[in-house]
Amino acid sequence: MTTNARLRALVELAATGSMRGAADNLVVTESSISAALRALSADVGVALVDRHGRGVRLTPAGERYVEYAQRILGLHDEALLAARGEADPENGSIRLAAVTTAGELLIPAALATFREKHPGVVLHLEVAARSAVWPMLDCHEVDLVVAGRPPDDLRKKVRVRAVSPNTLIVVGPPDVAARFEPATATWLLREAGSGMRFTLTALLEEAGVAPTQLVLGSHGAVVAAAVAGLGVTLVSRQAVAREIGSGALVELPMAGTPMQRPWHVVSQSRATKSTELLVEHLLSQLELGWRRPTAARGRPRHSGSEGDT
Repeated sequence: MTTNARLRALVELAATGSMRGAADNLVVTESSISAALRALSADVGVALVDRHGRGVRLTPAGERYVEYAQRILGLHDEALLAARGEADPENGSIRLAAVTTAGELLIPAALATFREKHPGVVLHLEVAARSAVWPMLDCHEVDLVVAGRPPDDLRKKVRVRAVSPNTLIVVGPPDVAARFEPATATWLLREAGSGMRFTLTALLEEAGVAPTQLVLGSHGAVVAAAVAGLGVTLVSRQAVAREIGSGALVELPMAGTPMQRPWHVVSQSRATKSTELLVEHLLSQLELGWRRPTAARGRPRHSGSEGDT
């Protein structure tokens, strides 16, 4: 197996926790994975995996090395795309990642109009929580992220290419409006790793309340639960425009809201030419709502999440 294949074997073992899982993901045999890991350990000069019960696990050295392996593989994939895109941007590839609400609200229309103008560009999209999409960009596993503001430790490594307004509000069913109290309401929270969950938790802490909470696994589940009367939640106004318009949900007043948490399109510091095509498309189509970023005028509250949803 090539060095890249050995690195991928280690990364998949770390991701799946087993030889079988790594083999299934890479569509090879378990013996091939085992041989790749032995060869990689020999190349590095230290053991990267060891036996654990009936399976294997990463050694401390392996856990450290896999962080670099992810970056090496991401950079290699990025290099291939950059070289091919440099030669022919209209027939290149773009790897995108987006947080859930952005993936539902913003990405479909943008990619549909982009594909009409650039049909030869291959698009790869992954929708995940904030805690997943930013590491993908940091490891060069994606070319572009659509989310809230990038984490502070990543901002110097990447470029914010476009921003779009996003307002966060508290909503609930109409019969809650007259008696809404943040301390006594049941709050509907997103899954662990969601930026919206981080922002809502911070809002409740600022309000000095510790109400009953119900955790659901997705943006759609939270909105559906609010419509069903299970509780109230913090959500992007764009995401519930239909429910507010129909009267299924109403905006509830709460100190600290509405919050302005713009969406950001963020690329690698030097984007591929195919990625540049998508960025320019977003900025040129005024109906999509994107504009070039301006210099920051101060740090918003809850800046760690910026309302990623």
